[in-house]
Amino acid sequence: MAKKQLEVLNALDVAKTQWYHFTAIVIAGMGFFTDAYDLFCISLVTKLLGRLYYTVEGAEKPGSLPPNVAAAVNGVAFCGTLTGQLFFGWLGDKLGRKKVYGMTLMMMVICSIASGLSMGSQPKAVMATLCFFRFWLGFGIGGDYPLSATIMSEYANKKTRGAFIAAVFAMQGFGILAGGMVAIIMSAAFKAAYPAPAYEVNAAASIPAASDYVWRLIVMFGALPAALTYYWRMKMPETARYTALVAKNAKQAAADMSKVLQVDIEAEPEPERKQVKQFGLFSKEFLRRHGLHLLGTTSTWFLLDIAFYSQNLFQKDIFSAIGWIPAAKTMNALEEVYRIARAQTLIALCSTVPGYWFTVFFIDRIGRFKIQIMGFTMMTIFMFALAIPYDHWTHPDNRIGFVVMYSLTFFFANFGPNATTFVVPAEIFPARLRSTCHGISSAAGKAGAMVGAFGFLYAAQSKDPKKTEAGYPAGIGVRNALLVLGCVNALGVMFTLLVPESNGKSLEEMSKENEVEDENGEAGDPARTVPV
Repeated sequence: MAKKQLEVLNALDVAKTQWYHFTAIVIAGMGFFTDAYDLFCISLVTKLLGRLYYTVEGAEKPGSLPPNVAAAVNGVAFCGTLTGQLFFGWLGDKLGRKKVYGMTLMMMVICSIASGLSMGSQPKAVMATLCFFRFWLGFGIGGDYPLSATIMSEYANKKTRGAFIAAVFAMQGFGILAGGMVAIIMSAAFKAAYPAPAYEVNAAASIPAASDYVWRLIVMFGALPAALTYYWRMKMPETARYTALVAKNAKQAAADMSKVLQVDIEAEPEPERKQVKQFGLFSKEFLRRHGLHLLGTTSTWFLLDIAFYSQNLFQKDIFSAIGWIPAAKTMNALEEVYRIARAQTLIALCSTVPGYWFTVFFIDRIGRFKIQIMGFTMMTIFMFALAIPYDHWTHPDNRIGFVVMYSLTFFFANFGPNATTFVVPAEIFPARLRSTCHGISSAAGKAGAMVGAFGFLYAAQSKDPKKTEAGYPAGIGVRNALLVLGCVNALGVMFTLLVPESNGKSLEEMSKENEVEDENGEAGDPARTVPV
């Protein structure tokens, strides 16, 4: 049996799109801009780190990071992110969204700067300090996932809520682009100021001493957008849903939202009614109401990120196929940074960014469920289309077709589950557990990211030990790795069936927070599964 929704929450649900909606998107979105910049920029400078700290005198090829060091530098931020998602997700429900929101941003600012200041007389010392600060950078980034999604969902109206949350997430695309452009500008400027020969011409001179500043400046730049939005984050009021439903202060919620919406909202007193008993995350009642939903959001995000972060398996094939990145020994250190940054920027511009914004445009028109099913299905088709005739794609004449298939795979990841897995957990759980459940779901995603980025990097090595990359054991080969990824995406389609459609419904309608008990003390059963 449903009770009347609080006036302040109804006012938010039916509010027209206003300036404050766009302000909230930018404030929350700049956190994701920084998140993406910080997590992806390291891939632009790992080759430079290898040349600077691991080049062996007289070697035929320039130095590269050993597999264990490369895994640590790239993966430690994922570990921090996973931990931060769980911790700050829980804290956001305990203390409130606003109180925790500033902490995550300040951690990102401090640790971005500290990462660029990593010092040491030996390569191990530099890498160790870099990994230390990147872990805590990831910890702050992790907190931004549940908090930004929850804040945006609780501020938005129900008509365009999906687009607003997706727009926050879509700022990742601009963060990736910015990382590429900053690396292009920095490497081009230093290349012009410090001309150097190719490695094969003069190995020592191909790595100018000034190139040590390049990777540090690229890494540290991530602090700037985060610092610029800190003041505005602190000015945001606590969300009305947290204040009214968790803190139980409807009067304060009405006062806060009156200022935000610029309308008068009267704080009506809560009627004395026997309400549904509060249940915790580990209660039987939560399991009955939302257990399948949480399984659906965690499993789909886990499976999606396995596929999404496995893209480094075929980037080398793509870049070499188009001729964007020649052999390392034919370039100097700064030229290599420039080429890698240019290639990744073009991939992001053509594939990643458009996918995000297709989701923003269509999510409230066709719904989360259909977009997620479509995305997983198309990713499955394209992965199998790459894997089954893999030998066909390896011929030089067919490489352009491989690039197109690759781009479409990740276009449908972004116009699909990469966005919807972020949106849905912020909409379907009760206010007092919303941030926690989003943190659990996103942490499952980061666990999948680690499997995709590192497990498949090892798995995709050639079956022939003589053909593996330096330091890696024999694997199952790229073709078999792609077949496994196709199966992973097919599982994503199946687990999406556990996720309910939230399009056009209020948050309280989805979480059943506006129910009261009937005379027998039983609450109405929530809808469990899938929409039409």
